[in-house]
Amino acid sequence: MRTLINNIKTLAGIEYAPKLRLQGKEMSAFNTIDDAWLTVEDGRFAAFGSVADGMPTGTFDQTIDAEGGMVLPSWCDSHTHIVFAGSREREFVDKINGLSYEEIARRGGGILNSADLLHNTSEDELFRQAMQRLDEVIRKGTGCIEIKSGYGLNLEDELKMLRVIQRMKEVSPAKIVSTFLGAHAVARGMTQSDYVKLIIDEMIPEVGRQHLADFIDVFCDRGFFTPEETARMLEAAATWGMRPKIHADELASSGGVEIGVKHGALSVDHLESMTEEEIDILRGSETMPTVLPGTSFFLNMPYGKGRKMIDAGLSVAVASDYNPGSTPSGDMKFVVSLACIKMRLLPNEALNAATINGAYAMGESQNYGSIAKGKVANFFITTPLPSVDFIPYAYTTPIVKKVVLMGKEC
Repeated sequence: MRTLINNIKTLAGIEYAPKLRLQGKEMSAFNTIDDAWLTVEDGRFAAFGSVADGMPTGTFDQTIDAEGGMVLPSWCDSHTHIVFAGSREREFVDKINGLSYEEIARRGGGILNSADLLHNTSEDELFRQAMQRLDEVIRKGTGCIEIKSGYGLNLEDELKMLRVIQRMKEVSPAKIVSTFLGAHAVARGMTQSDYVKLIIDEMIPEVGRQHLADFIDVFCDRGFFTPEETARMLEAAATWGMRPKIHADELASSGGVEIGVKHGALSVDHLESMTEEEIDILRGSETMPTVLPGTSFFLNMPYGKGRKMIDAGLSVAVASDYNPGSTPSGDMKFVVSLACIKMRLLPNEALNAATINGAYAMGESQNYGSIAKGKVANFFITTPLPSVDFIPYAYTTPIVKKVVLMGKEC
């Protein structure tokens, strides 16, 4: 199948010499070609160029008219929790009334509330709800996404969540990676030490035997799991080939960044309470710091130090954290806007954080996150826009006109 996309005002997010991630000053370049064309063959990018330099030759099975819109690589959302049951708007009201995230959790809300709802929801219904959310974010431009478990908190329900994610992988044109997050909170009626033992002795081996997770995550933070407990769980998961992605520094400087780097975590996520010392720890590592500005926006928390990390020469990814309690939105365009408005990232930096660096944070940047020859043809076509900078500037304006995943219109 050979496809031509023509009448492109601006082709953006292109790479001539692809990199797995962009760091520091590299993030300021979001490469573009004006008045461009793009070709796709068998679901992968084949070639691109400027109309002024000549159109591609040969015959095409399909032509897609961009109608003067821009073409960008699909968003790569590296941190979501979109397999959940129901909603938690009651807690939204509690937050307005002044209760903190931790106070709601102590009252039996938060993650434990979602675990109760999930336990009483069938696997088929969970799949239906999750696919509805996935379809929503695909329509908004997301084409590569990580999905976590973590609302089960027992072996049976964690496996149920991971089976739902596996079903989603099988039917969706989006690229999905799965993460086992049994260590999201302590299950009701268990001590923390007993629950950690359950994760290590039963959950991790069974998830590994069934090949249901690409990664493991642990909520290493104040009031949740300690660095020592986190290390034990990561070591157990390593024997099953699950690389870490760590919740770190959301509520306090928790030691999660240090333990993540020590154990080769692909990403450390949240980082709202990150210190200067932890920025130093990340230097020279392969770990991607991932900030979640939607969480800060919804919970009225401090924003991650995205600007400082880039100025220090680090990579930065942004992700949505789409979940029922702290960020009920998977709109990556809004995440990019927040990164600019609240974290002081330049538009090009925020766009790279939401594409190529987001793909890296899922171990997928060799195939996703930019428009480069040989990569999977996941992209979206916008309505006519005045410039790339308009995308984060017009923070609520819908811009996605067409979505193409694996070279096919969705």
